[in-house]
Amino acid sequence: MKRFAFVIHPIDARRDTSRKYPIARYLPERLIEFGLKFTSPAKVSHITGIRAKDGAEAEGWFIACPLTPRQMLSLPLDYVYRRITEACRIGADLGAGIVGLGAFTSVVGDGGVTIAANSPIPVTTGNSYTVATAIEAAVDANEKLGRTLAESSVAVIGATGSIGRTCAMVLGAEAKDIALAGRNTSRLEEVADEVRAAGGQSVSSTTDIKKALECADVVVTVTSAVDAVVHPADLKPGAVVCDVARPRDVSVRVAKERPDVLVIEGGVVRVPGDNVNFNFNFGFEPGTAYACMSETIMLALAGRYESFTLGKTVSVEQVRETQNMANRLGFELAGYRSFERPVTEDTIARVRQAAADAALSRSSNA
Repeated sequence: MKRFAFVIHPIDARRDTSRKYPIARYLPERLIEFGLKFTSPAKVSHITGIRAKDGAEAEGWFIACPLTPRQMLSLPLDYVYRRITEACRIGADLGAGIVGLGAFTSVVGDGGVTIAANSPIPVTTGNSYTVATAIEAAVDANEKLGRTLAESSVAVIGATGSIGRTCAMVLGAEAKDIALAGRNTSRLEEVADEVRAAGGQSVSSTTDIKKALECADVVVTVTSAVDAVVHPADLKPGAVVCDVARPRDVSVRVAKERPDVLVIEGGVVRVPGDNVNFNFNFGFEPGTAYACMSETIMLALAGRYESFTLGKTVSVEQVRETQNMANRLGFELAGYRSFERPVTEDTIARVRQAAADAALSRSSNA
């Protein structure tokens, strides 16, 4: 039996904390966060029933690090590192051979490097398989709306981050054109040069997210922003938006106001095994998980107790390696989700029709 641990944390202070402490739904978020500072990391569930195609079995544990994204960005970094490392030690004490960093724990500071140096067991951020599934989902959804990648304009928001950079390199080599958006002009130009070297024929960069989005058919957004950066008026009709970020980059208003846009969550994966049970409700259908969790699980199943993905860069080779590992072990993309709900074929058909209607209306008013 292979063993792993995965560190989770509250994304929304009131909503997530109230799952264990119902009174929290009536408290101000700042008060909840104050209380979280004095709460220790702890095991929150035992994960069972995982069985790969080759017969390997695994069990694991979710370990909660009680800090919100806002706290991880505002509290002293050494303090945040210590809390995350405490969670890793709990996983090691339970018998895990590797620990994955979920959501903001994987991006804060140096992207897991310091945490790995202080953890008693290897650490992975899961970003390699997150990139693989984000690309697979975005390309597949785009085709379902009637376009190939070669005839599509792509935008990557958060292109200077580890996930965004590699998504840009892979997508840029095949897209009609690609726009890169981020906060640092010089780093954006470095990424743009890498995308050109990887085969990108038409590459632009900007610090203006709205400008990057205005012509995009396919959007991959993966910033480390605490609040939404993609809003209803930013998107063209028929756009596919793959939101890999946690907290989300896409405003919930997009789902309410833009029926002609398809928003999907990147990295939703079916984990192999007939009786997979996470014993924790994070809003997914039974037996499915985020890609970052899945990378941790597949490394354990393969007996690869190593710090596979760390830091602020993910190589194209790492992305391909995790995709090959997933295929071999039985992990696969589990359809799409949008704002915690499954995306059905009917949903896709409605988006296609709404996009066609919007395009017709625009041409009539031109």
